Amino acid sequence: MQIYQVDAFAKELFQGNPAAVVPLERWLPDELLQRIAMENNQAETAFFVPEGLGYLIRWFTPATEVALCGHATLASAHVLFEYLGYDRDTVTFHTRSSGDLQVSKAGAGALTLNFPATIAQLLTSPPVDHSSSTSSPTDPSPATALFDGLQIPARDLYKGPFDFMVVLDDQEAVAALRPDFNRLAAVPARGVVVTAPGNESDFVSRCFFPRSGIDEDSVTGSAHTMLVPYWAARLGKQRLSAIQLSARRGYLDCELKGDRVLMTGHARTFLKGEILLGRW
Repeated sequence: MQIYQVDAFAKELFQGNPAAVVPLERWLPDELLQRIAMENNQAETAFFVPEGLGYLIRWFTPATEVALCGHATLASAHVLFEYLGYDRDTVTFHTRSSGDLQVSKAGAGALTLNFPATIAQLLTSPPVDHSSSTSSPTDPSPATALFDGLQIPARDLYKGPFDFMVVLDDQEAVAALRPDFNRLAAVPARGVVVTAPGNESDFVSRCFFPRSGIDEDSVTGSAHTMLVPYWAARLGKQRLSAIQLSARRGYLDCELKGDRVLMTGHARTFLKGEILLGRW
């Protein structure tokens, strides 16, 4: 079984977000997929199998399967184009819950993701319903855990399909965050995205997913499906540059095009290898 490790949204090795990519001819048991992802110990491992003219793709963190992942999709397309003889300029990935995703060659070695746009809703804090033991995403208790976890005063809070989002005043405030990941893990969402206007780009972000087994993600394409519509509306422009302020840094050229978000970046292969399952 082949395996590739690819640095996505990176022009050079050791930048961007590393993803493991495992092409399959048929699906393996879910337990085995999860164990392989745990063994790889990357933010995401992407598995794909042929389906029609495209591929069905799934993504696993070391702890769980996720509904959408950008950087591992970019990495998967890179593997298809560079190593598996895929000879068209656009590849379509079918997903279980996020529709069809496309990745196209963009020239100069870049690849463009075509993902569904998502809109972050500004939340209010309704009165707590003490008759129910189940908290909703807008209850004060999740917000308390979120801001305690970020170790910043409470402010406007947004919610997208997967993550909460907090908007800070400037890039320096985002870079200075030192989260308490144990507290953030109590927030009832996939993760927490923090963003602000950028100094060298239109906006910057950091993305925290301790609930999914990733304290801080290096570059998060799926979060940009929420970030790009927000900043496009705020800045009054459709084309945006973005930097994710992780230790490895990630650079994305983005465009809001109707109800789709286009994200362009490069990918670099770190390793090719073989998974030996033996008698598993």
